[in-house]
Amino acid sequence: MPGGIYVISGPSGVGKSALIRRLREMLPDLGYSVSHTTRKPRGEEADGVHYHFVDKETFKRMIDEAAFVEWAEVYKDLYGTSFSSLRSQAAQEVDVVLDVDVQGARNLREHFEESVLIYVLPPSIGVLERRLRERGTDDEEAIRKRIEKATEEIRNCVWYDYLIFNADLEKAVEEAKSVVVSQRCRRSRQLPKAQGLFDITGP
Repeated sequence: MPGGIYVISGPSGVGKSALIRRLREMLPDLGYSVSHTTRKPRGEEADGVHYHFVDKETFKRMIDEAAFVEWAEVYKDLYGTSFSSLRSQAAQEVDVVLDVDVQGARNLREHFEESVLIYVLPPSIGVLERRLRERGTDDEEAIRKRIEKATEEIRNCVWYDYLIFNADLEKAVEEAKSVVVSQRCRRSRQLPKAQGLFDITGP
């Protein structure tokens, strides 16, 4: 069986990166798809670890070569997930988690029907705005635009498979872990192994 694909989305500032980092600490065998982006690194972000940082010319060439399963422009920067990064890990039966926006989630579901979509919600818009300010990476205009976008984007949570409120990071991580573990125990994932060990036929 190929590995599973877990898509995590949510508005900017909701804590997706921290959630994914803690989730992978709790599930060390959970792979991560490193996206390509044209934006500049923030803080201690490293190329090839947090993102593949490329220029717009390189990114657009990859679009022309149909290298991306999904890509989108977000706040004038481009982000994309390559087919090769997903297929190589899935072929090794590695579960992969991705941090993509709602547009990317739709595209991924089209190409990988069995992907699991998880949307992370803030406790409120007020809390989200406070977190954006505390992050200290955006000016007032950028924060205003992010809040406006978040208000629109959150409406898309209705077509995700799972919704997780990130009021408390550790609780949110436990809920995300429970999703991954339960998916791993599905009959479709475990039956081939059981049939190889025991005298089981069907369904």
